[in-house]
Amino acid sequence: MAQPPSASNNSPSRSPSGNALSQSHSKASPVLRPSSLKTDSSVQSTPLHSPNPHHQRKDSNSLQPSPAVSHRSSFAENLRTYPPSPRAQRHQSFSGQALTELLMHPPVKGGGDDARFKGRDWRNIQISEIIEPAETRFVELSSSIEATTKLLIKSGAPNVVLIRESTKTKTAISTFDFSDLNAYLLLVLGLSQPDDLAGKLAERARSGEAIPLSDAMDHLRAREEPTFLPHTATLTRAMEVLGGGAHRVLINKEGTSETTGILTQLRLVRFFWENHKNFAATEALYARSLKDLQLGAKEVVAINGDKPLSDALRLMHDEGITSLPVLDSHSNVVGNISHVDVRLLTDTSSIPLLSSSCIHFISVILSERGLADGKDSFPVFHVAPFSTLAHTVAKLCATRSHRMWIVDAPSPSTTVPPSPAVHSNAQPINIEHAAPHLPAPAAHMASPPKSTAGSDMTPGPPFTSVNPGVTISASQLPGAAMSGRLSGVVSLTDILNLFARASGLHPGDPEEMRKLRRRSSSSSSRPNIDSVRASAER
Repeated sequence: MAQPPSASNNSPSRSPSGNALSQSHSKASPVLRPSSLKTDSSVQSTPLHSPNPHHQRKDSNSLQPSPAVSHRSSFAENLRTYPPSPRAQRHQSFSGQALTELLMHPPVKGGGDDARFKGRDWRNIQISEIIEPAETRFVELSSSIEATTKLLIKSGAPNVVLIRESTKTKTAISTFDFSDLNAYLLLVLGLSQPDDLAGKLAERARSGEAIPLSDAMDHLRAREEPTFLPHTATLTRAMEVLGGGAHRVLINKEGTSETTGILTQLRLVRFFWENHKNFAATEALYARSLKDLQLGAKEVVAINGDKPLSDALRLMHDEGITSLPVLDSHSNVVGNISHVDVRLLTDTSSIPLLSSSCIHFISVILSERGLADGKDSFPVFHVAPFSTLAHTVAKLCATRSHRMWIVDAPSPSTTVPPSPAVHSNAQPINIEHAAPHLPAPAAHMASPPKSTAGSDMTPGPPFTSVNPGVTISASQLPGAAMSGRLSGVVSLTDILNLFARASGLHPGDPEEMRKLRRRSSSSSSRPNIDSVRASAER
């Protein structure tokens, strides 16, 4: 469905009303059109969007990859018996001691000497000094889920779109983020049904009807009332709110209801990291270890890599969390699935991924990231108990993550068989049973969908089959050997709460906010939750 912006289309066009959605975005084009899927696996998959709907591709061999990707092999192909890469034999550029020093004390962007903040007490800095008004993007209640999702994916940070009543106002009444998108996909696929009206809404979406936000928002999940602060408020107030567990605050123009910006937890943590030398109250904390600071929680919601992706999506939705660690059969962390990754599932050709394993989905994520960045990429989402706060914050900022998994030494030894493979015994999603009007997805997508020329839709990673040609185990994922056994989690909330307490503030209790999210989310999709929880406990 929605695609990352191309080089010639880096920013959303704006109408005279200031809405980031162009007229082309308002055309009816649902996020999912499962009814258009062909259940016969022998038939080639038809692209959801085609320049000529009467023209059908007859030969998958006619698909011509672009020069940018024609020389790149898929992740699965790399596991075959090709000659090893010379990079595998490359010697380290740093000595062990130098590498350890770099990891424990990573460099800081800009050297922490921003002249605007030098010599100032951070508690007196106004919120308006650190936010980016250009990141404020609106849709209307009448906007379709499809158009809203396209804008959400194209816009990037801060990964949220503001909802207003009409183009005549800039008063934000709600938000739409990737957790909402996840809830919508679960609803349309029949994997959750919070109420009877939601079931009718899902039938409308499956029939191809464009669903406006006004019809859907009350059926996705319990709405968390936005928190507003005036643009003249100081970071002290923002720290108390965000350190108490709120993921973001909306910034209004002083004395009005006009929303002019968004301040997220990640933006505030990054601000302190980039300017840490200017703030003595928090500077001393960076050199201390997580264990010394007693930072992080021991109880972690996780999922086994051999479980179907649909279980991971439901688990994130039901627990009110934005990411999950993926574990092998010995509780070693082998990857990470975030609610942002749901963007890869917004095209009907991606529906078979829901029945594939979490391990396979991680390989799809890595493939997509490699094609987008033009190089191999494996973000590391874990730290050790003795990692410094500086090391942890640097990773959070570099990966734009909400949390880091805390791991101990890998267990057991490498002689033990690796984690379950992709082709597990997990049963495919019974979509026909869960949603009678939604055809079951094809068992195998023989060829990738052809991209629509000039389209800003991204159905998913180009040339990535939903079913791998070879078996992929957790131990074969890049970077898996660098991980360890899951022992805890540290989040942006924990870090901001620490900063607030170290500065003499009194933030709210983050655990209360977590409990509230779990209670509000769990009522929407109770079927099969016992099996999902079982996968997290293994």
